[in-house]
Amino acid sequence: MTIIRCQWVNLDDPLYTHYHDEEWGVPIRDDQALFERISLEGAQAGLSWITILRKRENYRAAFDQFDPEKVARYDEAKITDLLNNPGIVRNRAKIRSAVNNAQAVLRLQDEQGSLSDYLWSFVDGQTQHHTWAALSDIPAETDISRSMSKDLKKRGFTFVGPTICYAMMQAVGMVNDHTLDCFRRDELASL
Repeated sequence: MTIIRCQWVNLDDPLYTHYHDEEWGVPIRDDQALFERISLEGAQAGLSWITILRKRENYRAAFDQFDPEKVARYDEAKITDLLNNPGIVRNRAKIRSAVNNAQAVLRLQDEQGSLSDYLWSFVDGQTQHHTWAALSDIPAETDISRSMSKDLKKRGFTFVGPTICYAMMQAVGMVNDHTLDCFRRDELASL
């Protein structure tokens, strides 16, 4: 039997296939894991996702497993070290964004209790299950991702445009955007 996956999956790359089959769209409610996804989606801006996926373990090591309390304290020396790290995307604005966003996460946690509750509030705490027939049906952004982006920016986050927010929403299971023919759609709908 042939397994049908979303059209964006590159079957020639087992890392990509594993990501689709095991991670993409699975609900995440852990603040540290959500901070990682915000950081990686921001790092991906202008690049292909597979580029970031291949560097993810390097990112985790370089950014202290995306512990926002540690990343928020990074100084210029640490930023310089990161700029010299060939295992990550060496873009000053994206690295500074991760540090800035870690600080914003800590402020948000003080104000809202948790990053998870805050982000999931945009979908009333429940995954939205869509019924896209084809990749071309899936939007790059939505009213909700635009609203999230606007509010995150108001709270001091950077590299959180509406397209980045929607990609994060897909990745962390706030929306189930597996297409109707994909084997993962129904599996995730039953979670």
